[in-house]
Amino acid sequence: MLKIAYDPIFAHPLPEGHRFPMLKYELIPEQLLHEGLITSQNLFHPEAVDEDIILLTHDEAYWHQLRDLTLPPKEIRRIGFPLSARLVERSRRIAKGTIDGALYAFENKIAFNAAGGTHHAGTNWGEGFCLLNDQAIAANYLLSKQLASLILIVDLDVHQGNGTAQIFEHEDRVFTFSMHGANNFPARKEQSSLDIPLPDGLGDEGYLDILTATLTKLIEKLNPDFIFYQAGVDVLATDKLGKLKLSKEACKARDRFVFEQCLAHNIPVQVSMGGGYSPQVKDIVEAHVNTFRVAIDLYF
Repeated sequence: MLKIAYDPIFAHPLPEGHRFPMLKYELIPEQLLHEGLITSQNLFHPEAVDEDIILLTHDEAYWHQLRDLTLPPKEIRRIGFPLSARLVERSRRIAKGTIDGALYAFENKIAFNAAGGTHHAGTNWGEGFCLLNDQAIAANYLLSKQLASLILIVDLDVHQGNGTAQIFEHEDRVFTFSMHGANNFPARKEQSSLDIPLPDGLGDEGYLDILTATLTKLIEKLNPDFIFYQAGVDVLATDKLGKLKLSKEACKARDRFVFEQCLAHNIPVQVSMGGGYSPQVKDIVEAHVNTFRVAIDLYF
């Protein structure tokens, strides 16, 4: 059975006036339920991740500033949201949802978090709407429990996974692959295990050619035990924060290719949603729901 981490706090952690970026997290499961692609039994509601697990990834001083709401104003501005206990609780539940999803993926080959992909959070900073790095936390959890010996993180958000790259820069058991806009946020890039910076305006054919030429060889070379997939849809031509020109069809083909590779190599995969900032929320939701549609078609 497909398992999807979801909690209402994913969609509503902010005061009025800051909610648009979060609206998709409510609409994605609603659309999946409306189409009959899932039932309520597919959704699970994660608890907050324990502090000792957070500290496998994030510095203690940074975590305590988040927890105690004492983060300096400059660092709060870097995150982009007003800091609150509810926002911190949301981040903890997202991280636990990704951990639980990874465990479900060992059973079912694939699992989703209806939020997550918070790849801009580094060991001691938050940035770009990211407080805690959910897939990094989950990867370190799997390593700590000896559930995986080599993990591949496939980050196809339009923005570089700079926090993920920094967290694992000295960790040989995690290979970070980020394919992103060269001239996009963040201004200062970190060094992933493999970075592919893409030119502004790159369209469907060019993007898919690069991905297909890279990912199969990478998986065959590494032979990872587990894959985390950051499936941001800010690669769309409609996205106001992206600089690529992908259609929804190409974004869907991207997801299909990633999942086909996971299946072909018998590697479990956990999927977090990542970014999506098109002016019309229907475009964001449709592209994200396509990721689920493809997975359901291939796996179930």
